[in-house]
This record gives sequence, C-alpha cells and structure tokens, in this order.
Amino acid sequence: MEIACLDLEGVLIPEIWIAFADKTGIDELRRTTRDEPDYDVLMDYRLRILRENGLGIKEIQSVVATLEPLEGAIEFVNWLRERFQLVILSDTFYEFAMPLMKPLGYPTLFCHKLLCDDQGRVVQYQLRQANPKRQSIVALKSLYYRTIAAGDSYNDVTMLSEAEAGIFFKAPDNVVAEFPQFPSVHSYDELKLEFIKTSNREHLL
Repeated sequence: MEIACLDLEGVLIPEIWIAFADKTGIDELRRTTRDEPDYDVLMDYRLRILRENGLGIKEIQSVVATLEPLEGAIEFVNWLRERFQLVILSDTFYEFAMPLMKPLGYPTLFCHKLLCDDQGRVVQYQLRQANPKRQSIVALKSLYYRTIAAGDSYNDVTMLSEAEAGIFFKAPDNVVAEFPQFPSVHSYDELKLEFIKTSNREHLL
C-alpha cells in the first residue's frame, strides 16, 4: 500500500503568514520556510513581531477565515484519494488549519499547536515532535507503507529525502537549485504524473 504525504501551505492552501502579512501590512511576516531553513528561528521571529504589534490568535484566525484552497487543490485531493491513502504533514498549527480542512474533505492532518494566554496572545508554540515530517515518514515505513511525498520548502526536504520518492511542487528557485535530486513541477497535472511515475502503476491515470 502506498501513502501520499503532502505539505499543506503552498501545496493545497495559501501561505497563511503571507496572507496575514498582506492584511496587516507587516512585510516582515512574509518570511516563510521557503526563506528560513531553521523553523525555531522562524517561529521565534514571528512571535516577536506579533508581540511588538499587539496581534494575537483572533486576528490571525480572522484572516484564515477568508482563505480558500488553491485553485485545483480540491480536485487534486479527490483524485489522489481514489488512488492512494493521504496524510497531510505540515508545520502549520491546528488553530490555523482546521477551518481549511473542511473543503478538502478533512484529510488526516499532522501539525503543531499554539499556546495562547487568556487575552489570546500567542505565547509559545508546541511542536508535535522534533523533525516531525521526516519522523512521520519513518513511522509509516515501519508499518510497511511505501511513501511518496510532495512539498515546496526547506522544511520539506527531510520528508522528501526519507520517502521512497520526493517531489517539489511550486518550490522557489533557490530551494530547487539547492536540492536538484528532486523532480520539480508547477501544476497539479504535472504532480499527478509524478505520482503515477513514482508509483509504477500506469493504470492510475
């Protein structure tokens, strides 16, 4: 049995922090895992900016409520589910992502948690585990599943490397250039073909 493991932001839904940056006008919040390989450094940076600007979970969730899956994402997820088991492996947070799971049909989602105080200020983040995307692939392989993974950022590289096959989807040029061992595609139709190719099941089309 094969399992498809997908990143979430940038692959199926818009980048939440970029949408929040556009809403607030705080350009510093546009920095994502496409720019910063160290996730702890990135999150400490984000929380500091939230504190400095008096912003909390309610403000972020109000922006999330306006977002929809990327064009073609729902159809791609439906196509994938007919042919593979599907797990979403993300470095986002349940407090952000859950509203966007409904239009995607509530796929299994592994991500992190935010810790907030009584005023709704984000005081800390709680990672599900160290190197969670890679460790999820390791766990699935221990159950004798074959895994095919797709993502778009630095934080997806260990997942792509650990999977039997890894694919970049709409990854920026700097990430693709640094890791040329992974095929890179830019549309859901191309991504379908990569899944078919790596699964060795031509009838999947």
